[in-house]
Amino acid sequence: MLRLTCKSRDWLPNVLDAVRFQGGAVVEDVLNATMLAKIREAMYRAQKAIHQEVGEEKLRRAGELGVLRLMLKFEPIFFSFLELSEVIAIVDGMVSPTAILHLQNGFILPSFPRDQTPSIFQNRFHQDFPRVFNGYLASINVLFAIDEFSASNGATVVVPGSHQRTQAPDTALLESAAVPAEAPAGSMIVFDSTLWHRAGVNTSGKDRLAINHQFTRSFLKQQIDYVRALGEDVILEQRPRTRQLLGWATRVVTSLDEYYRPESERLYQKGQG
Repeated sequence: MLRLTCKSRDWLPNVLDAVRFQGGAVVEDVLNATMLAKIREAMYRAQKAIHQEVGEEKLRRAGELGVLRLMLKFEPIFFSFLELSEVIAIVDGMVSPTAILHLQNGFILPSFPRDQTPSIFQNRFHQDFPRVFNGYLASINVLFAIDEFSASNGATVVVPGSHQRTQAPDTALLESAAVPAEAPAGSMIVFDSTLWHRAGVNTSGKDRLAINHQFTRSFLKQQIDYVRALGEDVILEQRPRTRQLLGWATRVVTSLDEYYRPESERLYQKGQG
């Protein structure tokens, strides 16, 4: 997988080409050490808050491993990812200026002895967007390495060139072509959401932290309705572009009163579809 720094002048066109032809690329030097330290602390606080709100039984039943959903509700620092110029450049360049956030999920991947890692959906090969529209890119992933991504700590394993395929590749072929997306802390791993990938196995003896974003065309439903989940007051406190990414301009009408609002007040704004 191509690796380059966002400090180079031509990083964006090189990433766009790599995503189109190989399925993904690593962009280094996006987050500095100070920001990374704050994010790590916020992720553990969010994990504790999620466990308290959802309950251990429901989380166990979901069969997930260290996934943190709706972190924005508990820690405002996670809004900052939607303000990063590098993220906006990727979204505009790969999807559309009217794209929306499909999901923002944190990962605190625990370490296990290799033969004791649970077999769950995350560590089996899958696509985050299992729909192929004849080359039309409808979804892009921007995965941040909060800790260094290495083969020993469970770096995401990707299969270069496996994106935009109408049929699933053979499992043996996936395994033979798979490579860990190794990256320094502070990097973002950008990939076509149809790329086949899986979580790696963490045998490092400590957690591996990451935050995944998936951005889609605005007519696709979000994993979580962020406007309703966070509340209008919280959404309106954000920058205009952040509000748009969260789905503020692509809401669904729920009454005739909302439908017949003046054009400037409509929930679904022109140019967002």
